[in-house]
Amino acid sequence: MKAKGIKSIAVMTGGGDCPGLNAVIRAVTKTAIAKFGLEVWGIEDGFLGLIEDRMHVLSYNEVSNILTVGGTILGSCNVSNPFKHRVTVGKMTRAKDVSGDCIKNLKGHGIDALICIGGDGTMASAARFAKKGVSVIGVPKTIDNDVYGTDVTFGFNTAVTTATEAIDKIHTTASSHHRVMIIEVMGRYAGWIALHAGVASGSDVILLPEMPYRLDKICDFVCGRSKRGKRFSIVVIAEGAREKGGRMVVAKKVAHSPDPIRLGGVANILAMQINEQTGLECRAVVLGHVQRGGTPTPFDRLLATSFGHTAVELLMRGIRGHLVVLKDGRLSSIPLSRVAGRIKTVPRNHHLIKAALAVGTSFGV
Repeated sequence: MKAKGIKSIAVMTGGGDCPGLNAVIRAVTKTAIAKFGLEVWGIEDGFLGLIEDRMHVLSYNEVSNILTVGGTILGSCNVSNPFKHRVTVGKMTRAKDVSGDCIKNLKGHGIDALICIGGDGTMASAARFAKKGVSVIGVPKTIDNDVYGTDVTFGFNTAVTTATEAIDKIHTTASSHHRVMIIEVMGRYAGWIALHAGVASGSDVILLPEMPYRLDKICDFVCGRSKRGKRFSIVVIAEGAREKGGRMVVAKKVAHSPDPIRLGGVANILAMQINEQTGLECRAVVLGHVQRGGTPTPFDRLLATSFGHTAVELLMRGIRGHLVVLKDGRLSSIPLSRVAGRIKTVPRNHHLIKAALAVGTSFGV
């Protein structure tokens, strides 16, 4: 049975890609069609497709057999902001608010509601659309697990699994060559991937953005291991980690992106510093975008399916401007206004930090 005013919905994937996006698209589309008899539109390439009016009707068959496929069949874009869209007039380029055009595009196709799948940046824009009267529901995705208000985002478990498997493989070569191996993982300004993958792989040192490290502490620790006969060390470092009193390492800046800072390269710097300070042979490995790709884990498939189904259910119950969340093991929702502009970071008293410290792991502090 359709809720009053909802006959057609659209779904889009914004920001960076991650495993599980297709599982959400599938759940949204099949739930909307099979349970509520709705028409479903797929917006191509995130907010850019909404701006450029690139969207098409999704059929039941089109979303079949995509549960296990990584990435997104709709495409995505992490540099487009409808409220600050770059337009060229003559020889000048300026930022323009084209959100009104986006709303017209939705209405032009008879679309009554929008489901935005994305991270903190996508949710910030979704919250602004909600204030403009658009019926919006957000679905939290990111490998970084930094979306505020939910215990976990889909994509995170797969990224941790990928990172852990890579660290396990690096472990054997580190042992063979008696090296200090520094593995850099993603996460931006939050250390969730580094913490989980570091603990899961039994890494010796874990460095997080939330806990600025001291180089002398790390050097003393790996040297101590060497003196005790432990002839290699595994250091997992989040891309946003920094030395106490120092700054995060920026790989590049992408002009006009909603978040222009691209972190990366801290592992290479740390490897050089440890080598100079201790004389130990060091190697840096930057896992990079491999963490974003591949088949989603069973956990992420289940979470993504639950999120997608719940998003449609919320719309049909008359709920608007909310984000689907998993809190204390239960699916619920919170207002997008509470999420916009905030990220979830690792607390210093997190149970995994306590457990890691208890088994002898160093956090460089």
